[in-house]
Amino acid sequence: MSATANFHNHPLDPLNAGEITKAAEIVRAEAGLDPSAWFETIALQEPSKQDLADTLPRRAFVAVYEPATNRTFDGVADLASGTLERWEHRAGQQARAVSDEALWASGVVRADDRVKAALTARGISDLDNVLIEVWSMGNFGAVEEAEERLGYCYCWLGNEAGDMPYARPIANLHPVVDMRRGEVIRIEDFGAVPLPPDPGPFLQRAPREDIKPLDIRQDEGPSFVIDGHQVRWQNWRIRIGFNAREGLTLHEIGYEDQGHLRPIMHRASVCEMVIPYGDPRPGAFRRNAFDMGEIGIGPLLEELSLGCDCLGLIHYFDVVTHDWKGQPSTLSNAVCMHEEDYGILWKYPTWITGKPMVARSRRLVISSLASVGNYVYGFFWYFYQDGTIGTEVKATGVPFPSAIGVGEPSEWGRLIGKGIDSHAHLHSFSYRFDMCIDGPNNAVREVNFEAAPIGPQNPYGNACRTVETVLATEQAAQRTMSLDSARSWRVVNPERHNSLGQPVAYQLVPGVNARPFVDPASAVGRRAGYMFKHLWVTPYAVDELYAAGWYPNQHAGGDGLPKWTQADRSLEGEDIVVWYTLNYHHVPRPEDWPVQPVAYAGLHWMADGFFDENPAMDVPLSTKG
Repeated sequence: MSATANFHNHPLDPLNAGEITKAAEIVRAEAGLDPSAWFETIALQEPSKQDLADTLPRRAFVAVYEPATNRTFDGVADLASGTLERWEHRAGQQARAVSDEALWASGVVRADDRVKAALTARGISDLDNVLIEVWSMGNFGAVEEAEERLGYCYCWLGNEAGDMPYARPIANLHPVVDMRRGEVIRIEDFGAVPLPPDPGPFLQRAPREDIKPLDIRQDEGPSFVIDGHQVRWQNWRIRIGFNAREGLTLHEIGYEDQGHLRPIMHRASVCEMVIPYGDPRPGAFRRNAFDMGEIGIGPLLEELSLGCDCLGLIHYFDVVTHDWKGQPSTLSNAVCMHEEDYGILWKYPTWITGKPMVARSRRLVISSLASVGNYVYGFFWYFYQDGTIGTEVKATGVPFPSAIGVGEPSEWGRLIGKGIDSHAHLHSFSYRFDMCIDGPNNAVREVNFEAAPIGPQNPYGNACRTVETVLATEQAAQRTMSLDSARSWRVVNPERHNSLGQPVAYQLVPGVNARPFVDPASAVGRRAGYMFKHLWVTPYAVDELYAAGWYPNQHAGGDGLPKWTQADRSLEGEDIVVWYTLNYHHVPRPEDWPVQPVAYAGLHWMADGFFDENPAMDVPLSTKG
């Protein structure tokens, strides 16, 4: 199906190309910036919940970095009046290291004679086949790095076939580039390691010949209806959003229950992700990328292809992003939406008549994929006919490859190829759910299973029950998972009850997860403090959007959720935001080379007393075909 046009008809619609251009013009004209300044973010300034119902002028949030003075600014541009509504210097903060800046800095490094000499000493003379990636320097307390804008480089030699840039890691060579002044300030060289052998072309095996066509047909068209960025499907209403930092966002999620639209979430997104690597050696300990807070997912979304990334009857949404000069660009087919069969929804045997009744399930899938250096992340959202909301991250791409000497054991990871070492690492995602269960006044409860001791009331040792605990404040609501008690969490509306007299609720059901392996006092532990708790809950605040804070790039740490929750604000009967941390440990395997099969991790929100009965009882029964 054709992609949506770039227009807006709702206050939450993403900025279009004209609005991005106008916002950049306003800032250039009114902010008094040096000509060296470039744009980190131009995105919709989302209206607060209080303002959403009013007819307000469209506004843009703009963040800018000024190399000449090493300053970061942000503010709000009023697109109707053409004026700056707010403009502030963010003292001590570093804007994200956007892709354009990283590519430019990579060119600076490639042109440096010392870098060329170091490569030549390793027997590499053809720089055209060398990949140099510039990562954020991080913050490790070094005085000489404080308040500078630095990039730390990793280098690879591509294969001779030219289809695998990460094929041959160039170990221990790490140029350090001043990204403000455009110069290499030093080269950290910890000793040459022999290059791994050229692995040959990326695809070497003959394709399988026993795969028959698998066709998905919807001759009568899809069941969803689209109005601009709003989607209606099987009683669901969802609004599609986008910004440069988070990429795909969802808004105004609600379910139409017997003719009445009931809100569930005001906004949902993956708001941060960090990947700390477990190798403590020089040159490796700095690997802890904040892919959203340091880089930004939006401009890295893939333009998806029917039959490859998506299968079936697809509707695509285009998104409009921008480069660091503020010039808009359209990413076609960046968000994919389709229906897919999902097996049995419910079944009743009706053994009396011998005619079982069964309804088949289908779900709505809304997804995007982003290529972030060596990794590719798929961000998937699922909506089911019974009111369940699911979300999943699919990770593929190339696990970070390093070179290792022949016969040398891998102390901090696994050997995955000839001369290729890949280190244990963590993918830590922060999900932000701005809740609205049947209205804004919500609360949170923890649910634990408890086994009763054997005794007169439990003579057979089988008795168990659930114990519900009120999480009344921010400090009380900092929680971790428990396998021992099958722990989950419920968001309730104390003011609304179902027909059984129970507060209406949705339950957060965790999936794959783990504790982080890094020390809370470590550099990355201080900067990504959110990852040490699986659950955080805060009262809604318009400026609390990102779990690690607004500007984690080279920040010393302590910002975001650990800072905001020190106030220990009340959560009872409040407009609350639930933050869920998904930690996925990855120890690479030989099967992950040269490209990793998709790894899956996610969670579900299940209706838990939100409805009076199974809301999918009106799904037509399936018949034999």
